[in-house]
Amino acid sequence: MGFDIWGTLAQCLLLEYPCPLLVVSFRSSPFPYHLPPTSFPTRSSSSAPLLFTMASAARSASRAFLRSSSIRPAVRSSRFALPSQGFRAASRRGYASEANTGKSSNTFLWAGLAVAGAGGAYFYLQGGDAGVNSKTFVPTQEDYQKVYNAIAERLANETDYDDGSYGPVLVRLAWHASGTYDKETGTGGSNGATMRFAPESDHGANAGLKYARDFLEPIKAQFPWITYSDLWTLAGSCAIQELGGPVIPWRPGRSDKDVAACTPDGRLPDASKNQDHIRAIFGRMGFNDQEMVALSGAHALGRAHTDRSGYDGPWDFSPTVFTNEFFKLLVDEKWQQRKWNGPTQFTDKTTKTLMMLPTDIALVKDKEFKKHVDRYAKDSDVFFKEFSDVFVKLLELGVPFASKAEDRYVFKTLE
Repeated sequence: MGFDIWGTLAQCLLLEYPCPLLVVSFRSSPFPYHLPPTSFPTRSSSSAPLLFTMASAARSASRAFLRSSSIRPAVRSSRFALPSQGFRAASRRGYASEANTGKSSNTFLWAGLAVAGAGGAYFYLQGGDAGVNSKTFVPTQEDYQKVYNAIAERLANETDYDDGSYGPVLVRLAWHASGTYDKETGTGGSNGATMRFAPESDHGANAGLKYARDFLEPIKAQFPWITYSDLWTLAGSCAIQELGGPVIPWRPGRSDKDVAACTPDGRLPDASKNQDHIRAIFGRMGFNDQEMVALSGAHALGRAHTDRSGYDGPWDFSPTVFTNEFFKLLVDEKWQQRKWNGPTQFTDKTTKTLMMLPTDIALVKDKEFKKHVDRYAKDSDVFFKEFSDVFVKLLELGVPFASKAEDRYVFKTLE
């Protein structure tokens, strides 16, 4: 016949009593059933006679059900907004009930019909009847551009963070979500968005990144089809471009994982260490010396916070604009150890308002690292090009993409 009988019965029940929530309250105990409120699609004309017959029967049955039990609409409305995910979540809930007190067995018969009808309704709405298949939403570049635009607009409008922009912390979120990759074990990386869970979210290196994750929650709500791992990396790419940095090509395909995939602490750089530590951490991800230095250029954005890393201050005078100033200052400025009660860090001799970390100073102390620092300090175009290449590589570590690298998307900035 080509349609689901139980789905049709549920359709008729809901059309007779259109409400977003039906509460079935048996005399012995409350047992709420959450039915997915929505409008039902009209089936083919060939099934119309049976639909009308079933509709009449269902109306009679539903009225008898209301008289024999205490089912009642919590809210009577023609607006149905609860998504199907809400029904699935509700169907997994458990409710305690008292022992049967011997009341009419008709109540439980109708209850069974209600449950079956609700399940049939959900199956019906999902296109689960024979011969009908629901179409899977496949986002296009245009859809991802809309996500990009929403992030960029929120960046432009929300200016109550740090130096006036959430951009730097979004870059840090994308960086730290990706920088846990281990090429030997194939674990970690952006695929999974496991920083949603403790203990990874509580790792010292990730302190303060809750601001970035919370900032993106309205975007996730607006575009529920995008995974967190794609959203976080896209946000990092968006922030770099919107803050004046290079174009960061990006492609989707990351999936979200559960807490079991969380990585151990210690995979991200420790700012108190030297060049050997830098090579060990970045080498584990598969980067060479040039790529390590280029990635360090992200310190052109943002600042350190005493309540997070323990360090204090910005790296340059324009912490919300992506430039090569980080490298220029490393080379041209005189740096001296700051005298304070915090961890070892360095301050510029000229203004004493900027700071560098021990790992930053290591870049000019090591001969191999320094030659790349010099290149980037002299030529911002070279830095932009090589930073873009390595940042794209970072965001894609360990991701089993279905698409090819040449199919990456390039997004337009707001301005």
